[in-house]
Amino acid sequence: MTLVHLTINFCLSALTRRAMQCWTGKPRVILSWTDYLHKVAPTALATALDIGLSNWSFLFITISLYTMTKSSAVLFILFFSLVFKLEEPNPFLVVVVLLISSGLFMFTFESTQFNLQGFSMVLLASFIGGIRWTLTQVLMQKAELGLQNPIDTMYHLQPLMFVGLFPLFLYNEGLSLSTSEKLFRVTELSPLLYSLITLSIGGILAFGLGFSEFLLVCRTSSLTLSISGIFKEVCTLLLAAALMGDRMNMINWLGFAVCLCGISLHVGLKTYYSKNKGPSLRQLNSKSPELELPLLRDNGDDSAAEFNDEDEEQEITLH
Repeated sequence: MTLVHLTINFCLSALTRRAMQCWTGKPRVILSWTDYLHKVAPTALATALDIGLSNWSFLFITISLYTMTKSSAVLFILFFSLVFKLEEPNPFLVVVVLLISSGLFMFTFESTQFNLQGFSMVLLASFIGGIRWTLTQVLMQKAELGLQNPIDTMYHLQPLMFVGLFPLFLYNEGLSLSTSEKLFRVTELSPLLYSLITLSIGGILAFGLGFSEFLLVCRTSSLTLSISGIFKEVCTLLLAAALMGDRMNMINWLGFAVCLCGISLHVGLKTYYSKNKGPSLRQLNSKSPELELPLLRDNGDDSAAEFNDEDEEQEITLH
C-alpha cells in the first residue's frame, strides 16, 4: 500500500511540476547526483521507514495505542531540533510538550490493547520520525538547494523512499502478493477494481497530506508540524469513538481538553514571538516600504521622472 502511494505521489508531483513549468516558462530545480545522494537520501530513508513502520503497526495494535505511542514523536522532534539548533531552548516548549503528551495519554487511557511487536514498531517510527522531520526542515530551508516548493521536495524524495522500502516489501509480502487472488492471480474483475480504486483514493489523499506537511515545515518548523498533527490524531480518535463505537470516559475527555490547551499555548507562543521579531530578509521584496524609503531619501532632490527611469536598475540591485 505504501509503495503504491509513493508511486502515485511521484506521478502527481511530476505532472504538477510539468504544469508549473509550462505555466511560468521557467525550468524546475533538478539536483545533481552528489546533492541528491548526500543530502536527500538520508531524509528519504528516514521518511520511508517512518511511514512504513507506522502503517505496518496497524496490523498488531489499535488506533488508541498507536496514537498514544506516536505522540512521543513530539519529544523526539524537539530533541533533534535542539541538537540541530533549529529551535531555541525555551522553557515554554517543555510545558507545551508535557501538556500534549499527558493529555494524549489521558485521552487514550484504558482504551488500548497492548501488543509488544506493534508497540515497538510505533516507538521506533516515532524516533525515526523525529530524525525525518528535522532533516526535512533542514532540506527545505536551505536556500542553495532550491527545494522550498513542496512539489519539488516530494518529486525528489519519492524515488529514494520507494527504493528504501522495496527490499522490506519483497521480504515480507512479495510471495504472498504474487499468489494473491485479489491482484496477480485475480479470477474476478470486481475485487481487482476495488483494490485499485481504494489504493488510488488513498494515494491522492496521501499526496494532499504530504503537500500540506512539507509546506508547513518550509514556512514554520518541524515541531510546529508535529504539534499541529496532534489535532489530526485527536480527530481520528473522535471519529473512532463516533463511527466505530469506541467508548470514552471522563478521564479521556479531560485528556482531550489538556491536549487542546497544549496546542493552543503553542499557537499563542508562535504568534507572540513572530510579532516581536523584525521582518526577515526573505520576507522583504523590492516593493516593501522598508526598502523604498531609503531609496527615496538617497535620491534627495531627484525628480520623480528620474526615479522612475532608474526603478528597474534599483530593483535588480536589491535582488
